[in-house]
Amino acid sequence: MISVNQAKDILKATVSTGEIKHLPLSKTLDLIAAEDIFSPIEVPSFDNSAMDGYAITWEDNLDTWEITDVIAAGNGKQHQLQYGKAGRIFTGAPLPKGSDTVIPQEFVHREGNLIRIIDKGKFQKGSNVRFKGAQTKTGEVILKKGSQITPGTIGLLASVGISEVPVFSPPKVAIIITGNELQEIGKPLAFGQIYNSNGPVLESYLKKLGIQDILSYQAEDEPKATQKIIEEALAKADLVLLTGGISVGDYDFVKNGLENAGVKELFYKIRQKPGKPLFAGKKGRQMVFALPGNPASVITCFNQYVRPSLLQWLGHTSSWSAHEVLPIANDFIRNAGLTFFLKAKVEHGVVHILNGQESFNLISFGSANCLAEIPEEIEQLKAGEKIAVYYW
Repeated sequence: MISVNQAKDILKATVSTGEIKHLPLSKTLDLIAAEDIFSPIEVPSFDNSAMDGYAITWEDNLDTWEITDVIAAGNGKQHQLQYGKAGRIFTGAPLPKGSDTVIPQEFVHREGNLIRIIDKGKFQKGSNVRFKGAQTKTGEVILKKGSQITPGTIGLLASVGISEVPVFSPPKVAIIITGNELQEIGKPLAFGQIYNSNGPVLESYLKKLGIQDILSYQAEDEPKATQKIIEEALAKADLVLLTGGISVGDYDFVKNGLENAGVKELFYKIRQKPGKPLFAGKKGRQMVFALPGNPASVITCFNQYVRPSLLQWLGHTSSWSAHEVLPIANDFIRNAGLTFFLKAKVEHGVVHILNGQESFNLISFGSANCLAEIPEEIEQLKAGEKIAVYYW
């Protein structure tokens, strides 16, 4: 049995980044850029007006201008102004040749086709003009490798005409739920059955990470059936998640099934609670995690090991660190020897350990917003001492 830190170090050293793929811009939200991205154009691509107003050629000794043109955005015409002439211009419209300044309409006094600037001292040559290339030059890096793609990033890339982005592509994930006692939601429970909560939990976590290609399987508690589904999942998925059947009971067939399918064990069993009988393995580039069946164990193991592995796969560089280190609200006493991951709630910068810490008990997840980590060597904490927390 290994420690939590040993298990995480093994995974950090083992998990590879995903294949680099060029995906449509609309499919890249929250993914990581796999290469530097360069602007193919200058932005703006032409000198244009930042205001509704009047385009002029600035002259210190000129007081009035004659309006000869009306310039709207997107009309496709290149206007040209002569000395002493002005063009009525609208925001985003190309600056006419021969002009270099825009005066906002509220600072102009107009009589017929003549305009005069009100308080000319407020302005100078170049006022209210967005010059070509002011934001971005052609060939300039606009997104660095390793950057997460946000809605704002998508707007930036769209503004320069980029339609595809090189990203670390999300893995295809297979979820295998084991246990004859499990019933799907929406169907009546027979005596001795319970509803399958692990499948929906894992699927929701995967989708939150931007992983949409998810396969779902239900395995009977029977050796040949379990191995058949494991082999089918390995034939289709980059990462396989199993719940249940990984302990040492008479109906636990997952570990043998994985070995028979050629999965190399990275580790099995961790000094932690909940989720001690966690298995991690690898077959080629494929990763396999066999989680215990208890719901709290599933959520703990996913967030501590699977989620950071997936983030590393997706190109994140700091996926294994605790999110915060905060003071605990009350004294805490327990026997040393296992790392505890406890359902907790952070309020006003303080960690509150919740009731209902049993592996089967999901009720506290209704109010929990994180897991709090108590390292294996710690027996007692006093209120105010700091512990690591991991948000969902």
